[in-house]
Amino acid sequence: MPRYTTQDIRNVALTGHGGSGKTMLVEAILQQTGKIGAKGSIERGDTVCDFDPLEKHHQHSLSSSIISCDYQDKHINLIDTPGFPDFMGHALSILPAVETMAVVINAHNGIEMMTRRMMAYGQERNLCRCIIVNKIDQDNVNLPMLIEQIRETFGNECLPFNLPCNNGASVIDVLTKAEGDSDFSNVHDAHTAIIDQIVEVDEKLMEKYLEDGDVSPKDLHAPFEEALREGHLVPIFFTSAHTGVGIDALLNFLTTLAPNPMEGNPRPFIKGEDENAVEFHAEPDESKHVIAHVFKVTVDPFVGRMGLFRIHQGRITKETQLYIGHNRKPVRVVHLFKLDGKDHAEVDAGIPGDICALAKIEELDFDCVLHDDPEDAVIHLKPLNFAKPMDGVAIEAKSRGDETKLAKAITSMTTEDPCLIIQRNNSTKQTVMYGLGQLHLRIVLEKMKERFHVEVDTKPPKIAYRETVIGKAQGHHRHKKQSGGAGQFGEVFLRIEPLAQGTGLEFENKTFGGSVPQQYIPAIEKGVRLVMEHGCIAGYPMQDIKVSVYDGKTHPVDSKEVAFVHAGKRAFMDAVTKAHPTLLEPVVDLEVNIPESHMGDIAGDLSGKRGHITGTDTIPGEMLCIRAQAPLAELTNYQSQVKAMTGGQGSYTMQLSHYEAVPHNIQQQIIAQYNPQEEED
Repeated sequence: MPRYTTQDIRNVALTGHGGSGKTMLVEAILQQTGKIGAKGSIERGDTVCDFDPLEKHHQHSLSSSIISCDYQDKHINLIDTPGFPDFMGHALSILPAVETMAVVINAHNGIEMMTRRMMAYGQERNLCRCIIVNKIDQDNVNLPMLIEQIRETFGNECLPFNLPCNNGASVIDVLTKAEGDSDFSNVHDAHTAIIDQIVEVDEKLMEKYLEDGDVSPKDLHAPFEEALREGHLVPIFFTSAHTGVGIDALLNFLTTLAPNPMEGNPRPFIKGEDENAVEFHAEPDESKHVIAHVFKVTVDPFVGRMGLFRIHQGRITKETQLYIGHNRKPVRVVHLFKLDGKDHAEVDAGIPGDICALAKIEELDFDCVLHDDPEDAVIHLKPLNFAKPMDGVAIEAKSRGDETKLAKAITSMTTEDPCLIIQRNNSTKQTVMYGLGQLHLRIVLEKMKERFHVEVDTKPPKIAYRETVIGKAQGHHRHKKQSGGAGQFGEVFLRIEPLAQGTGLEFENKTFGGSVPQQYIPAIEKGVRLVMEHGCIAGYPMQDIKVSVYDGKTHPVDSKEVAFVHAGKRAFMDAVTKAHPTLLEPVVDLEVNIPESHMGDIAGDLSGKRGHITGTDTIPGEMLCIRAQAPLAELTNYQSQVKAMTGGQGSYTMQLSHYEAVPHNIQQQIIAQYNPQEEED
């Protein structure tokens, strides 16, 4: 059994923008708690959390990393998360595993894109949040202005828990002290502000405070934790991972005031499906049956698949029989691990609230639920709102014999990364990899090369155009083939007309008098569907056409199914060329989040991309959300363009809205590039 109890556990996620110093903050915490003797260095590549060779090469975190330490008889599970927007999926995926989110801000850079996003996600997931202002020892740092920006952006519930003093050489606790000297601000005012905020959640304590003018620290403990849980208080801490200033104060907060798994806001589980689904909360009770959630999966060519999970209920030991999601066949726990960066320490048991890992179980997938009761087969966690991958690149194995290795690499990469999608587009005959940005895609390709020794050729993905007609027409074809033996004969007359968008193909037999025997009608439809699948004017699938076969001729000896397949195909193509064939392009709904000052740049750029703005919304922190529609073909590399126009602060999401006709000049260019292979009659 672990040497600690559920009440002793603190699960904390360090989030924030890249460069805020999260990884080095972990090093400072580990040194302070005696976990390591000396801090590692990003430049030397010897930090505990950034152990992957690619992380050492690029000198920033690419995935989340778990490390634990003990302080004042408490067991702290720290999760260091990547800070660049391209790797947001790895940062978000760990939120169900923690009670507390610490958003780290670079004191010099101030509030950045991921600062805003992670604060919003933490609030959405009902986590206790705190803000760590790191690197306070840097030059040209304006901490009073930064506090004003934090409160203006995230609300007046953000208040300093301590303040730097002695020129940043130490910090003073303003919760317990009403007097003292700080490098800025007034300690008494800061103390009063945080006390005022805390007592608002407790009416009796507020009355006592109003009568006596102050309250004792011991009376503040319970309301402080309640204010944290309700989001009524977001404490701000000042630290320097480089000098170690403020690390003690941060650890004291985590061990004495941050919630343990029995105190934090419970994670919302859902049991059942469709209209029978009900929400419930797991109880951190060892005596109850097991409920655990897999929040991270890694795949190594040598170690195999490893799933990291948070135990929300029950107790897991070696020999425990666990069901994985809907699987009816249990798996036996042979090896149970605790992770410390790259090291795996085997443990005898995992208790509620703890974070453990299982290895070499292929059924483990991200977001699956582990349980020991077959009746819990339809339990899942309330899904996370991941950003949708937008940037795409078409890939194919560079060497012809590497297709199998590429398929294995694709499976591994998508298993590990919830924001990576790799799919085969039948319309364009391409395998397309979608990610959150160019950096995201580049790192995935590097991982494929390093881990699985497979290299790929890349090219921009083709646009999935569609073909249709806007007029009515008739088509006719007589297929007659004589080659010395039995011949082929089939003749087809048909009509076509356009249908409403999204209808697809409507095929009907309008022949009469037996002009085309019934057994040949499916063959005609097959010929039509071949053209619908492969296109007529530019090689793209066709849609929304009604086809009516109204006449035809047969031969008593030479008519057969293959003849009517060919006749139906050619008759349909004949009709399409007469019915004003049109190319359709996908149009997407866009939501572009940018600073207000860049509204003109984005609006002008969208106009040049044949787009139009449909509305705008204001976002706290002088941000705007622009809603627009634009053709997908105009948005190649749009992620990079938005970042360039907004100094890296902009982001966007998009989803398919509808298809509409391509402008005539563009349609002619696309058709001119089409070079279909001639079929032999």
